[in-house]
Amino acid sequence: MNANRMRTLVAAAAATLATLGVAHGTARAEGWGALKVQFVIDGKAADAAPLSITKDPEYCGKFGLKDESVVVNPENGGIANVAAFLYVGRTDKVKPTIHPDLAKMADSVAKVDNNECRFAPRIGVIWTKQKVEFGNSDTVVHNMNVATVNAANPQMNQLIPAGKNITHSFKAEEALPIPVSCNIHPWMKGYLVIRDTPYAAVSDKDGNLTIDKLPAGKWKFRVWQESAGYIQEPTVGGKKQSWKRGEVEVEIKDGQTTDLGVAKIAAAAFKK
Repeated sequence: MNANRMRTLVAAAAATLATLGVAHGTARAEGWGALKVQFVIDGKAADAAPLSITKDPEYCGKFGLKDESVVVNPENGGIANVAAFLYVGRTDKVKPTIHPDLAKMADSVAKVDNNECRFAPRIGVIWTKQKVEFGNSDTVVHNMNVATVNAANPQMNQLIPAGKNITHSFKAEEALPIPVSCNIHPWMKGYLVIRDTPYAAVSDKDGNLTIDKLPAGKWKFRVWQESAGYIQEPTVGGKKQSWKRGEVEVEIKDGQTTDLGVAKIAAAAFKK
């Protein structure tokens, strides 16, 4: 076989392998960018109702606990605890590359605490490569009841004594944020966003949400809030959007932050 023929075959094989790598595996990133959005309420938010403290009232009753299923900043209308995560569907052939800085998170431990008879954070974000520590900073006993759906993640319901913690692992992502509760204190509710990439975030007290170090390219994201469910008809730039099942496609550009601006969510979207 002559040298030219050999070079041609090698080049063809390399091209085929590269194509297969994209079609069936992880796409190599051609740069990195970020996604940013602010969620605000369109209309008047309902007042947060006081919670009924039926267990350990001498301790839990001193914190003035209120319903946190919808948390709106009265100063700017920002909605806290809206979750967004990169979504790869069953028919999507390319998975995102993980930024080297984020890959280091696999050695870190995500934390969810029982603090003042509430979950902190209320919406926890966990990458399946991480371990999670469920803690109890209170002086009363709590239990972590995690209602997983994916069969690869057995449900857990475990007591956590005062001042102690337990460590747990989730083997697979969950399609939706999964509920967390405490059977001892029935008003305690929270959710876990369990994904197989670190590209997920939750909005802060001003409604701001940022997902950093995303690979450049077009990606789909799903947006969810515990009371509203999927955010499907926000108003962005004065125009009502159609995000079926909370899904929006965004192009991430190298070295840039793709800012969706303000996404207004109608007050009527939140269940009373």
